[in-house]
Amino acid sequence: MPTLVLGNGESRKGLDLPQLFPKYTLVGCNAVHRDMTVEHLVCCDRRMVHESTEGLNTTDTKIYVREENYQYFRKVRKDKRIHAVPELPYTDEQKQNQPINWGSGPYAVLVAANLESDEITLLGFDLYGINEKVNNLYKGTDNYSDEHSHPIDPSFWVRQIGLIFKHFPNKQFIIKNMHEWDFPAQWKKPNVRFEQFFKSIS
Repeated sequence: MPTLVLGNGESRKGLDLPQLFPKYTLVGCNAVHRDMTVEHLVCCDRRMVHESTEGLNTTDTKIYVREENYQYFRKVRKDKRIHAVPELPYTDEQKQNQPINWGSGPYAVLVAANLESDEITLLGFDLYGINEKVNNLYKGTDNYSDEHSHPIDPSFWVRQIGLIFKHFPNKQFIIKNMHEWDFPAQWKKPNVRFEQFFKSIS
């Protein structure tokens, strides 16, 4: 079964995911659990881990967290839904490549790459801000930045996700986004292709 990894970029707002992707394993990030049930959910921020464990849609979800949160939520609270995020598929001393600097989005792609599926689609990985403001469906809500906040520099995300593409050459990655979206040069690999929304899934 193919896998769909959901970023929380605003490009996926309003899409009917069950209709567009009826037979996919779903991997999501953070507050996506507020709107739907996903089989795999990545929460790097401790506040989001708390929220996800108390959510209505996470009864049967595997929730992936950093090591320190794993120790508390799995070992102390005995929550069997909690799993540690996967180990990175490389050793590197550069700052942007250290586990502490990996966020929920790149880790969600790594979780997907470690599943059995050979086809992995990324949706909502917008990377860039909108009009110099944060680009996130959940901005201005609990545990998220204010809607007027400046966007995060996406260079770490681009680098980290690019490394996943490199280290899983036998997986086919499909990036879906709007036609005007800027496809990162670092992602242009034989096992990665870009598909426009309105051409491929509308």
